[in-house]
Amino acid sequence: MDWLPFGPNGGDARSIVADPSDHAHLFLGGVNGWIYESRNGGAAWKRLARVGKRDDLVLDEILVDDANPKHILVGAWVPGSKDGGLFVSKDGGMNWVMQPQLAGQSVLSLTVAPSDHKVLVAGTLQGVYRSTDAGLSWKRISEEGSQELHEIESLAIDPVDPQIIYAGTWHLPWKTVDGGEHWTNIKQGVIDDSDVFSIIVDPKDPLVVYASACSGIYKSENGGEKFAKVQGIPSTARRTRVLMQDPQHLNVVYAGTTEGLFKTEDSGKSWTRTTGPEVIVNDVYVDPTASNHLVVATDRGGVLVSEDGGTTFLPANEGFSARQITSYQQDAQHGLIYVGVVNDKEWGGVFSSDNGGLTWTQRSGGLGGRDVFSLGMSSNGTLLAGTGHGIYMLSGDQWARVEDSQEKGEGVSSNGAEKKVSSAKVVRRVVQLKGRRADTKSGSAKETGTAVMAAKLVGFDGSVYAMATAGDAVYAATSAGILRSVTAGKSWSRVEGLAAGEWRFVAAAKQVVVAATLRSAMMSSEGKSWIAVKLPEELKQLAAVAVDGSGRVWVGGGEGVFSSEDAGKSWQTLPGLALRDVNSLFYDVASQQVLLTTNRANTIAYSVHLPERTVQYWSTGWNLRLVRPVGDHLVAATLFDGMVVQPRMVDSPLAAH
Repeated sequence: MDWLPFGPNGGDARSIVADPSDHAHLFLGGVNGWIYESRNGGAAWKRLARVGKRDDLVLDEILVDDANPKHILVGAWVPGSKDGGLFVSKDGGMNWVMQPQLAGQSVLSLTVAPSDHKVLVAGTLQGVYRSTDAGLSWKRISEEGSQELHEIESLAIDPVDPQIIYAGTWHLPWKTVDGGEHWTNIKQGVIDDSDVFSIIVDPKDPLVVYASACSGIYKSENGGEKFAKVQGIPSTARRTRVLMQDPQHLNVVYAGTTEGLFKTEDSGKSWTRTTGPEVIVNDVYVDPTASNHLVVATDRGGVLVSEDGGTTFLPANEGFSARQITSYQQDAQHGLIYVGVVNDKEWGGVFSSDNGGLTWTQRSGGLGGRDVFSLGMSSNGTLLAGTGHGIYMLSGDQWARVEDSQEKGEGVSSNGAEKKVSSAKVVRRVVQLKGRRADTKSGSAKETGTAVMAAKLVGFDGSVYAMATAGDAVYAATSAGILRSVTAGKSWSRVEGLAAGEWRFVAAAKQVVVAATLRSAMMSSEGKSWIAVKLPEELKQLAAVAVDGSGRVWVGGGEGVFSSEDAGKSWQTLPGLALRDVNSLFYDVASQQVLLTTNRANTIAYSVHLPERTVQYWSTGWNLRLVRPVGDHLVAATLFDGMVVQPRMVDSPLAAH
């Protein structure tokens, strides 16, 4: 049995479309390869299927066949790549196959002719393709090797004549009146080099065409021969990603922008913003049977629903989770677990669960929308968050930034007064002692015994990648070195004996601490003196570090997982653990096991039980970032799908070696 997804709810939602035979039955496309469905008009969602069986597909276009709602097409693309494809389902979205003629192409746009459901048009990075048999076969209708007609971001077909097609590119709009035999650049009135995100044609008056672009909204009343810039939307919100016309009231048009949703009730003469400016809108669904019912897909905030024509919105993310979890912290004393999220601004931050990961509550007040790279907890139970801009402490329900982060023993004048050292000069300054220079790349001194100190750290604003607690001390691996706090996180100083510069990992068990950069590691007992740990020769770059209760060091990366009982003088591998691309290692004190996960290669979570070093594994069904024990079960963070929980009340699929 696959592990079960339980949030935190929300994340990036990209596209929404309805079943033409049941307008309460909606389909939602995400950025993680998943297509979701709702049976109650978008109030709640469930995962339907992972399209293409991969987690990097952005599902921006969904078409449901009017003649056969079980027949669904999805256009997909991959960020930072030309990859993607057109995927087809014949069973209502449960199973998907790639359309071979468009295999491997980024499909950015997809639409159907209102007058003939068999005529479809798809836009890719290469050009425009058309199908006349409901998507079974496709033919390119834009010129091969065209210098203009490529990167087709948007498409629209005339409501009466399927031969008339509009195409919006990353550099202005185009039109054909003969099914693609000839194309005309319809750019008059449009700011040059505009990315055209959306085109809609009025179903009653085909000469009325709206186009949205990075430069704003345009309207034509003569079939695109000439456009006029629509006024009334702030210039800062001019990146209009989607236009949607109310099918019952054609004078009502919604514009989804990067600064909120706008609405016009007079065919574009005046506009009103109906959401906050922080909302980035990707798609809008207007219920044709009850046009006051709107469902909006947004970046970070997931799905928003309005029942009053957009005057007010409420989140509707039950069952929908596309979160990128980066960090985890358990508070066993209070029965809480916390996770940190990136890329979700005000909708992300930190979430907590008091029931083992089944439900989550956002706890992000005071973080200011910052990404949370790491979480830690001091010996007195203070929760700490490492962000891209410093360290924060949780007090009650609010986070407060730790401002008193400073280095000891440096930056003091002869009369004892503090020198004013600019924080801009902090990060990489190294004091040379005895003619030996610290190696800021490797993070270790060139010779044993060489002391390394850095400039005073004032108002630390760097990135914090990892945290670990040893006794009463908390350690943080940061972009400015290894920091240490003995005041439950209230004040910090840079650890002497370690170079300034970027450190990515820190782990601790009892009083043993291991700190590491991507290519080097240092080890300390009680944090007083540090020795270099020679890494395995096979390991090209570190991706994970742990230390167990016996002081054994564990490291992992692309070449596998290794452990050492003698501070790196020798390394061992486990016969039952021949892994590649290890991305996390964690020692759990209570169960005396090392838990680990790998990137993409498989969906297995592993544990090594100590001291006998036996291996267990669980088939989770998910690509994992980390795994942790909570009471009688395990939870795991996925790469793009939030948290998943090990099924209880049934035997877990595990095997021992």
